[in-house]
Amino acid sequence: MVEYEPTDISNVLIEALPYIKKFHKQKIMIKYGGHAMIDENAMSNTALDTVLLKYVGMQPVVVHGGGPEISRSMEKMGKDSKFVGGLRVTDSETMDIVKMVLVGKINTEIVSNIGLHGGKSIGINGTADFLIEASKRDPTKVQQENGEIIEVDLGYVGKIDKINTDIVDVLTNENYIPVISPVGTDKYGNTLNLNADTVAGSIASEIDAEKLIVLTDVPGIMTDPEDPDSIIRRIHVDELRELVDTNIITGGMIPKVETCINAVENGVKTAHILDGRIDHSILLEIFTKDGIGTMVRK
Repeated sequence: MVEYEPTDISNVLIEALPYIKKFHKQKIMIKYGGHAMIDENAMSNTALDTVLLKYVGMQPVVVHGGGPEISRSMEKMGKDSKFVGGLRVTDSETMDIVKMVLVGKINTEIVSNIGLHGGKSIGINGTADFLIEASKRDPTKVQQENGEIIEVDLGYVGKIDKINTDIVDVLTNENYIPVISPVGTDKYGNTLNLNADTVAGSIASEIDAEKLIVLTDVPGIMTDPEDPDSIIRRIHVDELRELVDTNIITGGMIPKVETCINAVENGVKTAHILDGRIDHSILLEIFTKDGIGTMVRK
């Protein structure tokens, strides 16, 4: 066990004080993803960070993903996962598995972890009180090996039409931490599979969140994915768009970056991309001057 001098501890607390004051009573949206979703110790530390934010006067709201766990469950059931343009093709049977994993397993585990650390939380999903009104995505165009372009129906995959935040406001006002699964409902009552990053960003904008924190398995936004020292600590939206347009940011980081851009342009003060593999990365980002990941601002 590492021993700290009393002066070290006091300096940490003094550095944190201005941020505790600044963000008091502000909503903080946290998107659980990556390592924080699959490693028990990381999930426990993330839940502890979330509870600490609550006890120092902030109002954390959690949205979680679960793609790898869904794929594992499908494999166990003898069903192949199929993706088009990074989106899971979701037929009726797959949608049942998605709900079972996201709502029945992962959401429950996060709520339990928060409770173990002394927090009050309630698990909900986008169908609760029509929190997320969605509609089915249009077919996606895919180029075949022979060059032919075909359209693929993604099934029960949705796009967000409207966010109704009443239930989130009620829970936060009653000192609960909402834990939200990324599924929504359409006008016919169908449950639709949604991108968790997009859900987190959209809800963050509607609840006037001070911050959106996206936990990933990379240190942050880097100019060279192979060089952790190339991380960008602070960046404006216009500069971030340029990195996407020039293909410096590619692949799986693009949806996360677009989520951050949209959130900041729609009222969220700052968005942060953090490495969920680092213990207590949320606290290090919020309560220290230099932070630990990438902060996006308008």
